Amino acid sequence: MNLMDISVDFWCVGNSSLLQPVWDNLRLNYRDYLRSPLFPIVLTVSSYFVLCLPFLVCDIMEDKWAWIQQFKIQPSRRPTASTLLHCAGVTLYNHVFLVLPASVAQWVWRPPVDLLDQAPFLMELIAGVIGNLLLFDFQYFIWHLLHHRIRWLYVTFHAIHHNYSSPFALATQCLSGWELVTVGFWTTLNPVILRCHLLTTWAFMVLHVYVSIEDHCGYDFPWSTSRLIPFGIYGGPSKHDVHHQKPNTNYAPHFSHWDKIFGTYADVSFSASLK
Repeated sequence: MNLMDISVDFWCVGNSSLLQPVWDNLRLNYRDYLRSPLFPIVLTVSSYFVLCLPFLVCDIMEDKWAWIQQFKIQPSRRPTASTLLHCAGVTLYNHVFLVLPASVAQWVWRPPVDLLDQAPFLMELIAGVIGNLLLFDFQYFIWHLLHHRIRWLYVTFHAIHHNYSSPFALATQCLSGWELVTVGFWTTLNPVILRCHLLTTWAFMVLHVYVSIEDHCGYDFPWSTSRLIPFGIYGGPSKHDVHHQKPNTNYAPHFSHWDKIFGTYADVSFSASLK
């Protein structure tokens, strides 16, 4: 056995040992829940509302917590009670009349999934999550571009998401039913295409929900994902805020490379100028 084989074996064993106890606990104690076709939908929907809460609290408490103002991308604009209720209503409507029926259909027609005994290696999980984010980023960039360039698509399906030029967390899923179904389809299909372990799939789904909310939250905190990832690779809330102000720019949902390649990138200095 050469040095390369020893190195690979070391990392594989080490990475596996980190996730195997977690996976064993999940598959042995919650097997029936995890095997249900409804589980991914329950996971993403519950994650959405839970992860929206901290940003919603910031929106509500903004007047009393003055320190939040320094991180607000557009300090002069804040969501009103009516806009928050409108977005919550659209989200609940879509989930009750679209997501729930799709969940029931899955439950009826799709057999329970198999749970592998082996957990993914840690690096395998990380690579899978990044791969899914990159694949979704490309898909949504094309979809988003078309829905802005073709007026019928924009007016019919996408315009509702641009009711607010200053986005906030609950506006993340203020979408037409068509857009919500499309996003959900890619989010579900991509891990299958990339042949991801179920634990990797669920990690991707939760992270994807979080970064989508963060993109719309209206705050650029020091711990925002875009500040943690160097070299301007990741767009983040400031970049997406610019898209809501200048809708013909920054179509990619997360990363920056597709907008830079196709000449649709707008620098976040435009958003900063509004402060």
